[in-house]
Amino acid sequence: MSTLPRRKFLGLVGAGVGAGLVGTTASGCGTDATGGGGDGGEQMQIWVLQEEAQNVAHRVALDSFNSDAEVRGRLVSTSNDGYRDKLHTAMGSADNAPDVFYNWGGGSIRSYARDDLLVDLTPHLEQDQAWKDKFIPSVLDAGMIDGKYYGIPARGMQPIILFYNKAVLADHDLQPPTTWDELLAASDRLSGNGVIPFALAGGDAWCELVWPEYLVDRIGGPEVFRAIAAGEEGAWRHPALIRSMNMITDLVERGGFGDSFASVRWEGGGASTLIAQGQAGMHLMGSWEYTNQVTDQPEYAANDLGFADFPAVDGGVGDPKAIVGNPTNYFSISKSSPNVDAALEFLRTEMASDAYIDAWLKAGDVPATTNLEARMDAAANRDYAELVYNMVVDAPSFQLSWDQAVERHLAQPMLDALAKVFLGQLDAEGFVAANENAAK
Repeated sequence: MSTLPRRKFLGLVGAGVGAGLVGTTASGCGTDATGGGGDGGEQMQIWVLQEEAQNVAHRVALDSFNSDAEVRGRLVSTSNDGYRDKLHTAMGSADNAPDVFYNWGGGSIRSYARDDLLVDLTPHLEQDQAWKDKFIPSVLDAGMIDGKYYGIPARGMQPIILFYNKAVLADHDLQPPTTWDELLAASDRLSGNGVIPFALAGGDAWCELVWPEYLVDRIGGPEVFRAIAAGEEGAWRHPALIRSMNMITDLVERGGFGDSFASVRWEGGGASTLIAQGQAGMHLMGSWEYTNQVTDQPEYAANDLGFADFPAVDGGVGDPKAIVGNPTNYFSISKSSPNVDAALEFLRTEMASDAYIDAWLKAGDVPATTNLEARMDAAANRDYAELVYNMVVDAPSFQLSWDQAVERHLAQPMLDALAKVFLGQLDAEGFVAANENAAK
């Protein structure tokens, strides 16, 4: 999802598998793809997404590390579109693999762990309990694969949040919906008055994925998708999948996303601009949306940007406090790196440093570190930071974005099928069948 980019995602936001391959670009500063050592000395490459708002904090960490490091690091940034393909190609060659790279955990790195291409961080964390204790356990554990740690939290926690334009909702006498029925009623009222109910960058299917992720969890609980991610036979045929696709189809047909959502892309901030300019009322998106709005639409972010939980679904068995998204993004280390010791030192000293934490908070993000309450004054918006932090701390489950949780070869067929559901080209049964066929 993901960010991310994502998702400005992270990215993902958050992250879909892009079709094109985009080359690396300079990140700016002396620690970017064109800078780094400065004296011709050895360097380690740290791959990140091309997202200016997010890379500010990464540079803070890298500048601190480089100030007295023998092996200095440099950021190498790549557009979210094509990042996973680029990484997949690089990891297939020991000579071209990055030293440290940004990822989403789960399925995004499972094949690398299985092929013994990653440094197992478990013994290092166990030998340094103080380092391990700096991170929220549920988020750190989300980076585990087969009981081993392969990633260190590299940025803020990224739950999917229902953002809304306070002025738009007030103009139409609406409050953020707390139930699905309220959501439909709000959608109908906004649509009937010429306002797009939900901004959606439908040109990128990962942006659509946030809807079934929450609906399936609310209807059937987290076990439904856990079974899918584990590859259990028949898992795609759970009634929660069928019901969620039918609910999405109904919302699309009601005009919940307007008439042109399929032509809106995430790159360029199309959906974010729609809600910031009052053309849309709400936007279901990851926490990176707030970070991007603070950077790109500061007046709107300061005055009219609201945020709420995804609503409950009548008859659902899922806990309304459960969240989906990206528990965080991670930095992992390539086992073939000639700079493993330097990479470990970078992650150990910088990923939970005060300067790094404050940089994320100032940017509008909430890092996955413990005892954060004492540092909330550094946040761009304390209310927002506390909302995200409490969402994660209180959540009974935090489901990783589906396209990151499944194996890489299953992600794109899933996204393609979902895009067809939104376009009215596939029904619920067709969506299920498409995913079952991809797994054969």
